[in-house]
Amino acid sequence: MTAAQHIAAFDRFDYAPMTAADLDEVYALELTVYPHPWSRGNFADSLNAGYNAWVLRDHGELAGYFLLMAAVDEAHLLNVSVAANRQGQGLGLYLLDKVAACARGLGAGSVLLEVRPSNLRALKIYLRYGFVEIGRRKAYYPAHNGQREDAIVMRFEL
Repeated sequence: MTAAQHIAAFDRFDYAPMTAADLDEVYALELTVYPHPWSRGNFADSLNAGYNAWVLRDHGELAGYFLLMAAVDEAHLLNVSVAANRQGQGLGLYLLDKVAACARGLGAGSVLLEVRPSNLRALKIYLRYGFVEIGRRKAYYPAHNGQREDAIVMRFEL
């Protein structure tokens, strides 16, 4: 599938800025896709801070979202999620296209993110998209039984 075909496959989706009215639904989706989810307060704080936050809907149903923070000449992808029943359909790559477009619009030269080494599905998508590992943050994420998990830091050059 070409990039144009990939984008056209999702033309029926509504892509819009996340608002406070979306928070309950976004948080509910977050709870279903992550073992250590963000709190509803994390999302509210991100909106209040003015971060770029977007939702993707299919006939009104939330299919995914992302939050992006601008920092000087780069953008930091804080959170990106696709509903569990929508995974494996290319929506993750589509959202990354939207992330890249948003970051370019902010004047960023690259997008940074952190991902758990145990999140193999996300790692595969990021690598396929063109992100490269640039470092590790030791004991960055909370894990099970009071343990911590490293973060893989990745960059995508725009």
